[in-house]
Amino acid sequence: MTSPVALDPELETDAEPVKGEQKLEGRSPGQLMWQRFKRDRTGVICAVVVILYFVVSLAAPLLVKLSGTNPYTLYGQDPTYADKPILDQFGLPLGYFGGVSGDHWFGVEPQYGRDLFAMLVYGMRTSLFMALGVTVLLMVTGVIIGLIGGYFGGRTDYWIGRVTDFFLSFPQQLFFIAFMPVVTAFFVDPREETPTYFRALAMLIVLWLLGWMGMARLVRSTVLSLREREFVEAAKVSGASPWRIVRKEILPNVVTPILVQFTFQLPSTILTIAFLSFAGVGFVEPTPDWGRLFAAAANYTEQDPAFLFFPGTALVIFVLAFNLLGDSVRDAFDPKSGR
Repeated sequence: MTSPVALDPELETDAEPVKGEQKLEGRSPGQLMWQRFKRDRTGVICAVVVILYFVVSLAAPLLVKLSGTNPYTLYGQDPTYADKPILDQFGLPLGYFGGVSGDHWFGVEPQYGRDLFAMLVYGMRTSLFMALGVTVLLMVTGVIIGLIGGYFGGRTDYWIGRVTDFFLSFPQQLFFIAFMPVVTAFFVDPREETPTYFRALAMLIVLWLLGWMGMARLVRSTVLSLREREFVEAAKVSGASPWRIVRKEILPNVVTPILVQFTFQLPSTILTIAFLSFAGVGFVEPTPDWGRLFAAAANYTEQDPAFLFFPGTALVIFVLAFNLLGDSVRDAFDPKSGR
């Protein structure tokens, strides 16, 4: 009987891949989603546009400093700028397209002469970050309530559902207008001017109270379909606590609808904030805001239609880009998508 032959150590090592042959690697769902998203040119362009809007909003003080203007100075009435007239005797901008010039890149406001570029970038700053804060609060509230109702079910889900139905019964647009003066008057004397920060806080409260229900309904329906799945039952059998099951098993599976809903909720919130300011119950003079620019433009439409062009174009581009971005994100998360 022959003795066993000693194995060569070099033969025990993994075989190297043949030259020119790619090594196969596993990819996570996040990596697959990112690859599908990068192939979608529309989604990538819209993402760049949305990021650019937020960068411009963050850099608003710097951009206004570069332009040499600010959103509060009445250039048409300030004697300091009397040597550079920008309004005619009727209060209309001199020059073409609303007074566009090297000093005022987007023109000026009729009657007052405020710089439209400075008002727009600061208005974007106000609206975008206000909407971002409101949307995050709506998402967090809706996710928590939806997870609780969907996972525990029974009476918990029943009473949460009735509370949700109660808030859904309110006509939102009317109650936005009705609740804002009530909230501000409850804390501020009507004879005193309401501070800007308190108006922002009042809008956040009203939009939060009347806006979380859609997200809660969406998460609840998703959780109801997940809680009976095999991996959730296996976690229960293993003795995992409800908090661990929700955090480790269910929550990662509702990230997709949450992100998709977020991309649709943010532009909707921006339009709602603009509507409140347009209706006179949101931000007021002299705070720059997208909605207030539209309210001012409504008074100047016949005299100076150009005043609406830049704020309107900026808002349409942002809302369209964010909605298309939401479609691209949804398609990227969907493994059955052809993209």
